[in-house]
Amino acid sequence: MANTRLAGFIAASAFLVLPCFAQQQPATPPPLPPTAVQEPGQGHDENGTQPGVVQDKRAFGVLPNYRTADGTVPYMPISWKLKFKIAEKDTFDWPSYILGGAFAGISQLTNSNPSFGQGFEGYAKRYAANTADQDLGNFMTEAIMPTLLHEDPRYFRKVHGSIKSRTFYAVTRVLITKTDSGGTSFNYAEWLGNGSVAALGNLYYPDDRGFSATMQRTGTQVGTDAISQVLKEFWPDIKRKWFSHHNQTAGASAD
Repeated sequence: MANTRLAGFIAASAFLVLPCFAQQQPATPPPLPPTAVQEPGQGHDENGTQPGVVQDKRAFGVLPNYRTADGTVPYMPISWKLKFKIAEKDTFDWPSYILGGAFAGISQLTNSNPSFGQGFEGYAKRYAANTADQDLGNFMTEAIMPTLLHEDPRYFRKVHGSIKSRTFYAVTRVLITKTDSGGTSFNYAEWLGNGSVAALGNLYYPDDRGFSATMQRTGTQVGTDAISQVLKEFWPDIKRKWFSHHNQTAGASAD
């Protein structure tokens, strides 16, 4: 299941981000003025993740986008309450369960974890295991570990620069993160959080237990997060380009 999930994200990332490669980004504009807001409901955007900046709730309509922020805006830390709010929104957003069902279906077709069996019972077990990975991973990497380690769980978009530099930046944020003090450090929350969930997976993956399987699940979860950050980095560009093309087509049709 783990390899299937990562392969699916790689394929989706390549397909969805590719349209942006023909478009270079403009020079970085001056940053917006800072807004000192740290508690939910006190001036944050509708998702509660960053003051003064509105992000889509879902990238591509299905990928939860609640922890995405604009890296060009002066940094302001968020409270532990907001960290848990972000994790809650990412976890219980309905499209994530549809994606989980799709990955469980692919796992069923490839007979991943054969001890789960086939038929409805096998699918239900795979869906439950995938959902457990997803939900526990969200809370461990976005709320619990960031709170304990004083790290910021948000992904801060680079926004400007070449496609190559922005892709490299997005992928490497699983290694580098912001701290609550505004500095940067190794992303301990990402690795310790996913590693903890991967270790817990030994309880419900009968065919994939032990150190090697745990490390594989950890790597797959981290890899999936890296790819999702690439999608979130370029989603506004893809959306803007798509709508621009759509409006031009509509205008031509009207003429």
